[in-house]
Amino acid sequence: MIKTGNPVISIYTEMTPNPETMKFVANKLLYPGKSIDFPDAESAKPSPLATELFGFPFIKAVFIASNFVTLTKTTDAEWQDITPSIRQFLKDYLEEGKVVINEDEVVTVKKESSNEVSADDDDVVKRIKELLENYVKPAVEMDGGAIQFRSYNDGVVNLMMQGSCSGCPSSMITLKAGIEGMMKRMIPEVKEVVAEAE
Repeated sequence: MIKTGNPVISIYTEMTPNPETMKFVANKLLYPGKSIDFPDAESAKPSPLATELFGFPFIKAVFIASNFVTLTKTTDAEWQDITPSIRQFLKDYLEEGKVVINEDEVVTVKKESSNEVSADDDDVVKRIKELLENYVKPAVEMDGGAIQFRSYNDGVVNLMMQGSCSGCPSSMITLKAGIEGMMKRMIPEVKEVVAEAE
């Protein structure tokens, strides 16, 4: 029987540079213009979707952004074995119109790091955040990840890798060769870019 009112959701997968993560892309916005990282089941409370995904024994981390979910699996699971069931779960979940993120609960969790420019940021921090937002974010989102600004101190930019970027073998190359190189060229005050572990 066809239910009316709810759009038909299609989900397709994309490999990421990290072999342990897979990007599940929907034809629907899940978290427009934002992203949120759930490195473990305890952190997933603001997201009913993430909480249910952690119900799968092979899911290790969940990252939700605009129109996709990036999932990190346990090393003993194989993508070809688990992808069909995850894709079906996501399709059903979204077609039923269930809540992806409870914004009220995110506010309490999310405040500690953000690429949004705030009034008390100094000039260098503003330029770093703008660079992350305009150049870095679109590129890493294509790979199913995100990079959040953490701090800037004495020429050192501290960033946090999320989604597929977290624990990805090539993320250090991206960080050092790509982001650090670009920041040093565009923001002379920046001497080094480092990644903070979760």
